[in-house]
Amino acid sequence: MSHNRKFPSDFVWGAATSSYQIEGAAEPSQRGLCIWDEFCQQQGKIRGGDTGRVASEHVDRYVEDVQLMKQIGLKAYRFSVCWPRVLPDGVGKINATGLGFYDRLVDELLKNDIEPWLTLYHWDFPVSLHRKGGWLNPESSDWFAEYTQVVVDKLSDRVSHWFTLNEPQVFIGIAHGLGEHAPGTKLSLDDQLRMNHNVLIAHGKSAKIIRTQAKKEPLIGWAPVGVCGIPATESIEDIDAARQRTIGIGDDPIWSNTLYNDPVFFGTYPEQLESKMDKILHPNWRQDMETICQPIDFFGVNIYRGDLVRAGKDGKPDIIPPGVGTPRSDFGWEITPDVLRWGSQFLFERYQKPIVITENGMSNADWVDLSGQVQDPQRIDYIARHLRALHQAMEDGIPVHGYFHWSLLDNFEWAEGYHQRFGLIYVDFVTQERTLKSSAKYYRQVIDSCGESIWAAPNRNATKE
Repeated sequence: MSHNRKFPSDFVWGAATSSYQIEGAAEPSQRGLCIWDEFCQQQGKIRGGDTGRVASEHVDRYVEDVQLMKQIGLKAYRFSVCWPRVLPDGVGKINATGLGFYDRLVDELLKNDIEPWLTLYHWDFPVSLHRKGGWLNPESSDWFAEYTQVVVDKLSDRVSHWFTLNEPQVFIGIAHGLGEHAPGTKLSLDDQLRMNHNVLIAHGKSAKIIRTQAKKEPLIGWAPVGVCGIPATESIEDIDAARQRTIGIGDDPIWSNTLYNDPVFFGTYPEQLESKMDKILHPNWRQDMETICQPIDFFGVNIYRGDLVRAGKDGKPDIIPPGVGTPRSDFGWEITPDVLRWGSQFLFERYQKPIVITENGMSNADWVDLSGQVQDPQRIDYIARHLRALHQAMEDGIPVHGYFHWSLLDNFEWAEGYHQRFGLIYVDFVTQERTLKSSAKYYRQVIDSCGESIWAAPNRNATKE
């Protein structure tokens, strides 16, 4: 048990959202079309036929939502900007109404002492640019740079924390490989790798613009998925196997950490992939690494679960299948709290940048009970267990600077529609009424105590009105 049970006084306690999942306000006067607008119209793509065109009405209710953030005690709010809300065609003419929303949101956050952490891309790619080839078009990095410049010009006098891209593993692998997310294409592995190269160049150009053009000194990161192994025991062999699982290429490079992070932090692809890149990219692709490998300040990483790993007889990581009755979220993901300890350790060991957990949370079967409360003890337990593991990583010497719970609000959960509830705040999607869940009140206790309250058994009465 830790001798110091508090997190540092400057630790960043936050919650996260994304634009398409919560904003609504999708009329042509408000924003241009994104690929999710079209994908949601395709029969059978979204559970229940749901769409995000109304979602949680955050554009119209952001003042109320910021007050709820204040009630929870959040120190920071991670949100994303909708690219076609700012530039309806992806490039060219600016939509003053759309950009004005983010201008007002930032002011409202700062007025309530909540630091804005801004993500430039969380999957709502403009339809007009998708018709020109999307991320496969070599010009896509210039499109993203133009968009970045517009947002930086408007908001960088007040925003200091920036993310370029969210989860390229998902918006490439699941969206363009498996075809299960917008735009639903099923590309070959070679095309996915070509796409990823353009995405990495876009990250680099965006980061350079933020670094050189921001009016307020910026802190820059990005937020890929953390694909992490957890050692079955604390033997040297099992720890090394879990490390290999975390930083190796494995059978599918699209779901490795190193395909994305090695170029960003080191300016190289993993050695195992260089010959592949020589075959599928343009002859001078190595020159792109100077653009991709821009200095960034922290490593934002989204971690929800991990694989339990032991050392195999062949020296390779041996993933242990979940046992019968393994605790799972409503989404079906195993509950593996130690992933925050070991994921933070392995990723810091390799990349030597401070870690920020930019997403971590669980879907739960929540509803308003007869007393008017939303009791979600499973999520409270999830928060406590994961923060204990994160605290252990910090005790082990890993610089972890912040934790953002996913999500602030119940929202449109992509292909699952409104069937998964991740929020600290319950949203009635018919009336749009908000209700703080018991986990939101518990998170307030955690923040107020600098994390010390996670070591006590949750007091159910303390999470009620």
